[in-house]
Amino acid sequence: MSNVRLTILYYSATGTNYRMAQIAAEAAQELGAEVRVRKVAELAPNEVIESSPAWKAHVAATAHIPVATPDDVAWADAVIFSVPSRFGNIPSQMKQFLDTLGPLWAKGQTANKVVSAMSSAQNPHGGQEATILSLYTSMFHWGAIVAAPGFTDASAYASGGNPYGTSVTVSENGEIPEGTQDAIRHQARRTVTIASWVKQGQAVTV
Repeated sequence: MSNVRLTILYYSATGTNYRMAQIAAEAAQELGAEVRVRKVAELAPNEVIESSPAWKAHVAATAHIPVATPDDVAWADAVIFSVPSRFGNIPSQMKQFLDTLGPLWAKGQTANKVVSAMSSAQNPHGGQEATILSLYTSMFHWGAIVAAPGFTDASAYASGGNPYGTSVTVSENGEIPEGTQDAIRHQARRTVTIASWVKQGQAVTV
C-alpha cells in the first residue's frame, strides 16, 4: 500500500477534528501510505476568532498546517474528511472549499477517488451522522467511492456505533477516548486498503 496517496482534509475551530486528522494520518502512514494533512481556509472574521480564547489558541497552534488547494485533491487516490457538525451539516469553510473543485470535477479528476468522513459534536446526538451523510452527497456527485467503516471492526461500538464514519463527542477536557481513537485508526486503514485495491484494479484494466 506504499503507493497510495491520501489527503486528509479537515476543518477545526478548537482542535478536535485536527486531532482526529492526526490520528488518521498516523494510522495511514503505518500502512505505508503517503499522507498530506490539509486544513481548509478559515472564513470567520478575526474579531470572532479573537473573542474565543480556545479558537484563537487553536488557530495559532496550527499555523504551520498548509491550507488545502485543489491540487491536494487531484494528487490523492483517497480523501478522508474530518469536520465538526454545524446544525447537522458540514461547516461553511469545508463547503466553500468543495465549491472550488468544479474544474477538477469537470475534468473527471474527482471520479473513482476513495473517500471517507468523520465528524464531531458537543453531544452524542448532535448531528454527526447527518453531517457525514450531507458530505457524502457531494461525493456521489464526484463519482467517488465511499469507504464507510460500517461495522467492519469492533471499535465502531466503542465509538458510538456510527456506521457512516467515526463520530466524536467533545468532552470537557477535549480528549478523544481511546476507543474512538481505535475507530479512527480502523477507518483510516480501511480507506487506504480499499484505495490500494482500486488502484491495483485500475492498473490491471488500463
